[in-house]
Amino acid sequence: MFRSGGLALALGLVAGVALSGPATAEDTKTVSYRGYQVTVPASWPVVDLAANPTACVRLDQPAVYLGRSTAQANCPAHLVGRSSGLVLEPLTTAQPSTDGLLRRAIADAGVLATAYYPPGDESAAKDVLATGRVVAKTSSAQVAQPAAVTPSVVATGNFAGNGFDACDAPTQATMDAWRPKYQGIGIYISGGLRACATQPNLTPNWVSTNAAKGWQFLLIDVGYQAPCTKYTSVMSSRPATSFIQGKNAAANAVAAAQALGFAQRSAIYSDIEAYTPTAACDAAVVSYLSGWTQELNSRGYVGGAYVGANSGAKALVGSYANTAYTRPDNIWVAQWNRTPGTMSIPATYWSNHQRVHQYDNVTETNGGVTLNIDKDYLNLTAPPPPVTSFTVSGGVAAATLRWTKPANTTLGQIMVRAASGSTPPPLPTSGTPIYNGTASLFTHTGLANSASYAYRVWVKDSKGKIGPGVDVRLVGSKATIGASAASIMYTGAVTLSTAVTRLDGAKLAGVPVVLYSKAKNASKWSTVGTFTSDANGVATTSQKPAVSTYYMWGYNGTTGVLGTRSAAALVQVHPAMSAYLTPAAITLGGSTLLYGYLNPPHAGTTAYLQRRSGTSWVAVTTGKLTTNGKYAFSIKPTARGTYTYRVVWLADADHQGTQTASKVLTVS
Repeated sequence: MFRSGGLALALGLVAGVALSGPATAEDTKTVSYRGYQVTVPASWPVVDLAANPTACVRLDQPAVYLGRSTAQANCPAHLVGRSSGLVLEPLTTAQPSTDGLLRRAIADAGVLATAYYPPGDESAAKDVLATGRVVAKTSSAQVAQPAAVTPSVVATGNFAGNGFDACDAPTQATMDAWRPKYQGIGIYISGGLRACATQPNLTPNWVSTNAAKGWQFLLIDVGYQAPCTKYTSVMSSRPATSFIQGKNAAANAVAAAQALGFAQRSAIYSDIEAYTPTAACDAAVVSYLSGWTQELNSRGYVGGAYVGANSGAKALVGSYANTAYTRPDNIWVAQWNRTPGTMSIPATYWSNHQRVHQYDNVTETNGGVTLNIDKDYLNLTAPPPPVTSFTVSGGVAAATLRWTKPANTTLGQIMVRAASGSTPPPLPTSGTPIYNGTASLFTHTGLANSASYAYRVWVKDSKGKIGPGVDVRLVGSKATIGASAASIMYTGAVTLSTAVTRLDGAKLAGVPVVLYSKAKNASKWSTVGTFTSDANGVATTSQKPAVSTYYMWGYNGTTGVLGTRSAAALVQVHPAMSAYLTPAAITLGGSTLLYGYLNPPHAGTTAYLQRRSGTSWVAVTTGKLTTNGKYAFSIKPTARGTYTYRVVWLADADHQGTQTASKVLTVS
């Protein structure tokens, strides 16, 4: 009926003793709910929420909770910790498992089973759920999928006044009853040590409804605690590791906030409970909160820390100016001195509307509804909204960035940073700063050829608060160059080709590609023509250069794509050089004429007459070309035999050197 080993472990954890063998029937009991039966430790109390609708579903204690109550729960204001237990409720909406909550949808019984467990003990929760079986099928209602939520609520906005926090999100009736006196409320949205995690009221609709009624929200994550405490989940005592743990916790908290409808610019507070300070413990906590804040900031959220006045707050004050850490943007100090807003931290620290003071714990009644609460005083403002319409247009070695500044914001400056590659700088302190000012346009020059860039822009208001970053990416491009020949004869043709692609692999089809040329001895490039690439990003053209010429292809870029230039390819041009030997046979004492033309003429330059001697050529004489490029050499050998001649013209700045075909003279 159950896997005894895992359940025995669960029993051992609950009872606080190590069991020597597998669980027995006396150690367990069967709980039934709507035709679904599950075996649990006998020590777990069973709480029927239908019979006791105000019972607090406390996950810091072992229990089995049956049903779902919409009444106002009677919970202590501040609960932290996690035990093992089970919640069985009607299956109406599909809900995924999260950290510390293992969920199973039992469709045949119409039951949602949620096993809660301390961090690291998921296997015991699996063993409990593995004992479940359906003994009587129930016709269940259609299971709804969670509706997609567009985050739109900023927590907290601009507010100075009274607030409270409670373990369980209150019912709507309670919220309405308490609204005249309070406007701020702390809600627990994430973390493995949340003691009130299965909150039936805490839904996106609850958030949007109460936001519309003027409520401000303090979002709380209860995760890793200081390593010098006895909680079931503590951060590493190694600051480098606790930093990573803080970043991971922040990523999970953002996901939970967004699922409830909380948008960027919202502050999320890491709940670090009081601890006995030591240097090592303080270092771990400060590093954890540094990673937490960095990750939240990189995602456009505000990093907050809930800390005890004599522990975490002192550690953060001590490291306030230490640039090795990223201090939290907002601080929430638990100091129960019953004097709202009066905290034992320097007045100049977190002074830009960045404070929350938890100053008392009371049981209070408003509008006929009684709650146990922690009282808070809030003095907060939200960071400015981001820019909109952030775009980048690529050129060659340059990119033009444009954005629309937020309206109704007292602007301090726009900050733009860049990074090579496809990942934008996550923080205003990372990457390469390229612009700080108040304009709506900037051209970034000096970009590398065939490289990609990513940009992020932030708005800083006149008070120094920085809003969420907005990203844009500039994909690099690449152009090849190919030539059908490295050298051609004068008046001949060469085929030049290119393939243009984005660095992400996409072909640039149907785009204008420009061919540029530069004579070998010139310093400036000129445009040969513009061609359109085919479906494969390929463009070709045939050219007849008159002189030796460098060619280069270019793509000039577009929105989101950086332009590029290919390598330069040199096409050498040889002049055409004719040769005529008249006559080709003479008697000793006679002479012959070797003449021809160089095209183009190169008048006044030197032509060299050479004769083969064995395997080498030896110089015979030289002559100047005429205005039409003609040369002529009179040849009169002094001995009988066969002679081989050629005429050579040496290269100049415009053309490659050339020579005639060999001519054979017979002397008899």
